[in-house]
Amino acid sequence: MSPKKNEWFYNWFNSPFYHKLYVERDENEAKEFVQNLFYHLNIKEGSKILDVACGRGRHAIYMNKLGCKVEGIDYSDNNINEAKKLENDKLHFHLHDMRKVFKEESFDYAFNFFTSFGYFENDSENQDTINAITKALKQEGILVLDFLNPYKVIKELESEEVKIIDGTAFKIQKHLEGENLIKKIEFDSEEKKYCFEEKLTVLRRIKFLEYFRNANLMPLETLGDYALSPYDQDSSDRMIFICKKL
Repeated sequence: MSPKKNEWFYNWFNSPFYHKLYVERDENEAKEFVQNLFYHLNIKEGSKILDVACGRGRHAIYMNKLGCKVEGIDYSDNNINEAKKLENDKLHFHLHDMRKVFKEESFDYAFNFFTSFGYFENDSENQDTINAITKALKQEGILVLDFLNPYKVIKELESEEVKIIDGTAFKIQKHLEGENLIKKIEFDSEEKKYCFEEKLTVLRRIKFLEYFRNANLMPLETLGDYALSPYDQDSSDRMIFICKKL
């Protein structure tokens, strides 16, 4: 499916400034999270893995180095073009809309990392995404979905901050509009002004459980951080779901 270029996330995720702003999402963090998941889930060499919203492939690349056959899908052609430079016979990347099914009943595991969910205008599209990922899994396949902890985010919301990264000052303003977290990002680069906006639906745990039930997924556990500590609504940084396809 061709991306719709009027959707805000297409332009922002395709921008080099997106990767500059989120440079702190480093390789060590990705490796540690993946290592913890592989141990926790007892993932074997040769397992087939789908990385949904893979970005430039940092998680997929490491999972492949651990001996798995990995395919990554992403909505950003710039991301996929970068990721493709590192492909091999057991690592492939595809431009694909995660709302649509990719290779039905082909994967042992599907991962959706780092709040790569909740960007769509309509709630039905969130359900479509969960349905599509589930259809890509084999019977009894495992989905890991990593989302922010909405309760903590709302409680500790900072309305404004400035991040200076490699000489670029990113002014970030956040506010809630109903169930949506709006993040306005303004900065100057090479004497040109830029302004991007992120819009994320702050989905609660009960809503995810509804999506999973509708997709015939059984939640196994909810974890609260990349060390895989138990989830606590008030204090956890993340809300990481592990589900099995029935």
